Amino acid sequence: MNFFFTSSVSTASGAPKSGNLSENDWHQALSEAVRDPDELIDLMELPDALRAPARRTAQLFPLLVPRSFLDRIRRGDPHDPLLAQVLPLGIEDAPVAGFGSDPVGDTAARKAPGLLHKYHGRALLVATGACAVHCRYCFRRHYPYGDEPKRLADWESAFAAIAADTSLHEVILSGGDPLMLTDARLEAMCSRIGAIPHVRRLRLHTRLPIVVPERVTGRLLDILHAAGPTPIVVVHANHANELAGTCADALRRLVLGGITVLNQAVLLRGVNDSVAAQTALCESLVDLGVIPYYLHQLDRVAGAAHFEVAEEDGRELVAQLRRRLPGYAVPQYVRETAGGDSKEIIGLP
Repeated sequence: MNFFFTSSVSTASGAPKSGNLSENDWHQALSEAVRDPDELIDLMELPDALRAPARRTAQLFPLLVPRSFLDRIRRGDPHDPLLAQVLPLGIEDAPVAGFGSDPVGDTAARKAPGLLHKYHGRALLVATGACAVHCRYCFRRHYPYGDEPKRLADWESAFAAIAADTSLHEVILSGGDPLMLTDARLEAMCSRIGAIPHVRRLRLHTRLPIVVPERVTGRLLDILHAAGPTPIVVVHANHANELAGTCADALRRLVLGGITVLNQAVLLRGVNDSVAAQTALCESLVDLGVIPYYLHQLDRVAGAAHFEVAEEDGRELVAQLRRRLPGYAVPQYVRETAGGDSKEIIGLP
């Protein structure tokens, strides 16, 4: 079935237009994503020595990266900061003490199928196990998505639990990535949540506006506004080079479409662990109207130890940002601890 919609959300003069984008566009982009390590290495003109370990590691955690993201990577550079986020490396299958399969305590926080409840006033729905890109540092790379609801009817116990807890004022759609849902499925979930009177905010955690910008259509804006609760979109970009071309257009469509847009990044060795990289990221986000929200200390998930930056280095980096940037452009440096009742802000040195 084909869908063609025009947004009813007015935007400022000169705003990027989304009315000519359809659900077919982003589905097509996903269908063309690179899944084969050999193809990635050929496209990026990388050394042949990377082939065997990439093939081996991709069997444990599959490769998936959209071509629009690959277009922002420097060819022939094995150390490109965007490539580092998606290229499978042999080091991922080496066990490292302190790194496990559930670093943030999702299992203990599961209160009903698909429902995680960690923090007061907020609940999280694992809306889907699907993503548009497989980030090699993903804290849910070992999550048992197969145990979560598949049909809309299977979510009723989670919706009932939210409806029964009047302390819950915000519902977070996460995953996977909730924008991997079709428009019809997303609209049904948002409407169901919007029918719960005490839910005042609906937050979506998503990487699709960054890696598949075509997902930000007029129809998506309509769905978010029509749901009822105030919509908030939290995107995930780690480096300024991600915020180019159609990605910048997609973020502008969200912002000028009346959506509060925040960014959360992960501090990653070899990607954004320098003052220059973080400054460029924060300034680029602010220029697009996106609020730099969180800079996460790496969640210690098995397979991602090579990305970890020492906390003392992270604290010094953020201290340098505070000297260079206005306060609104500096994200909070945080860690998530399994069983904690909130994100922990990591203090300055």
